[in-house]
Amino acid sequence: MRQITIVLGIIIFVGSIFGAQKIVSSKKSNKSKENKVIPLAFVKTVENNTIPISIREQGRLFAKKRMNLYAEVQGIMRVRPKEFKPGVSFEKGEVMIEMANDAYYANLQAQKSVLQNLITSILPDLRLDYPNAYDKWVKYLNKFEISQALQKLPKTSSDQEKFFITGKNIYTTYYNTKNLELIYQKHLIRAPFKGVLTSAQVDAGTVIRTGQLLGEFIDPSQYEMQVDISKNTISAIRIGEQVLVYSPDNKSQSYTGTIIRINGKIDQATQTVKAFILLKEPNLKEGMYLEAIIPIQEIENALEINRSLLVNQNNLFVVKDSILTLLPINILHKGEKNVIVNGLIDGMLMVDRSIPNAYQGMKVAPNAIK
Repeated sequence: MRQITIVLGIIIFVGSIFGAQKIVSSKKSNKSKENKVIPLAFVKTVENNTIPISIREQGRLFAKKRMNLYAEVQGIMRVRPKEFKPGVSFEKGEVMIEMANDAYYANLQAQKSVLQNLITSILPDLRLDYPNAYDKWVKYLNKFEISQALQKLPKTSSDQEKFFITGKNIYTTYYNTKNLELIYQKHLIRAPFKGVLTSAQVDAGTVIRTGQLLGEFIDPSQYEMQVDISKNTISAIRIGEQVLVYSPDNKSQSYTGTIIRINGKIDQATQTVKAFILLKEPNLKEGMYLEAIIPIQEIENALEINRSLLVNQNNLFVVKDSILTLLPINILHKGEKNVIVNGLIDGMLMVDRSIPNAYQGMKVAPNAIK
């Protein structure tokens, strides 16, 4: 029994020694494997190109054609088939507001009647003294309608006829009547162009006073976007240049605008110059805030990279023969997320993603990014 115990002890001892050797061997093997792990480097082949540089500026939209409507005469606003309300569209020349003024209308009709009577009173004299002029004045009188707009007076054939008509006070009466007629026409306010009301200050049945603001009328097909450009950049912007415009809330929807004006004065407070961009888009509305991408110049033989790839602000990692090499570069322009640089040669393998704990001379496994 004792012999069996001794044998078992020897076997256990030998087994423990063998097991310990296996464990040590395994650790060494794992350590050697860990030492042999090479970091993966995502690289991109350098291709220098001509890169356009642009600035981003925000601005608000204003209708290019807008008009505040004012009353030039007094009267009571009549009910029209089309309401005078914000959002209502009118064609050019369409009546927007009609004002009733019976007293003024009666005065106009009385003045027309006076003119008609004066012309009638000179017909006998014309028939005797100026027979050649008689027919044209009779024809004018036959077409005379008090309820219609005044027609132009017949042209005189001689100085004698002209002096005779003038002496009978016909010209003075005609132009006084025409003036009343023109003023009365201001009781009808017509649309100056095709557009839409954006505000209305009066309603049907109310008394409109001379000089009163009636509303605002705009053309919704053309807008101007006003942006503030730095005084140092304004020299690179040209009238007629096209720009990309979009809403900051929806960058998938973009529009094309054209720079139409540049102010000649610098704002003393902000040291900026106002530029105006024309947009012809039916989906836009006055008052919208948009962002414009305005091109200012082009840089040749350059590369655009992410800011995060820069090392010590002006260096960049490239891979040569699977070894990281740190090269100096020149930063030509800084954007929000990217920078435009030169100093790299076409065909170089530039590290396109940051490598943790990267250093000069580090061995890496290049992986090209398409």
